[in-house]
Amino acid sequence: MLKIYGADLSSPANKVRFVANFLGQDHEYKRISLRDGEHRKPKFLAINPIGKIPVIDDNGFVLFESDAIIKYLASKQKSPIYPSELKARAIVDQWMDFVTIHIGGAMSKVLYNRVFAPVIKVEVDERSLKDGLSFLDRFLPVIENNLKKNKNLAGSEFSLADISLLANLDSAETAGIDLSKYPTIIKWRNELKQKDFYQKVHKEYGESLKQMAKA
Repeated sequence: MLKIYGADLSSPANKVRFVANFLGQDHEYKRISLRDGEHRKPKFLAINPIGKIPVIDDNGFVLFESDAIIKYLASKQKSPIYPSELKARAIVDQWMDFVTIHIGGAMSKVLYNRVFAPVIKVEVDERSLKDGLSFLDRFLPVIENNLKKNKNLAGSEFSLADISLLANLDSAETAGIDLSKYPTIIKWRNELKQKDFYQKVHKEYGESLKQMAKA
């Protein structure tokens, strides 16, 4: 059976889980405690020597990097969410790269400095936080404008690009990121968060963080 190694607060890992759920792919979720440093211990490093999540083990085939994983899973099932036609696939790849580099990178800067740094008691990197917010101000309008013209991020059809964006924006409320300037994104996002593939992972991103705070 497919094994997905991840952590509940890892948007890249949750992206893989969203895709597996969407595809109806049976899998076992192996929760890795980043807080306890489980990803740096020999048992995990034997699976993934770079010591990061997500990683999958598909009956002995091990793969890391979330975008590579979701492309593999969709391609394995010949799913239309990762189209086989050359130009259609190129457009999906284009938006996946844009989301990962420009949205995901910025989100991680904000989330880390506003949420995780205080929890692990390290100094907030104000420059990194400012850069993250600046990048979001610059690039979220690109997403907003595109979704005004298209039903989905890569055009009329739902694709991996949409799941990637959904996962990368998942921590917005937890990180204190105001999306009110982007009503089209909000509407698009709220609709997807009601889907089974999302709900099977969590009702909302901050669930496990709230549980940690109560403990």
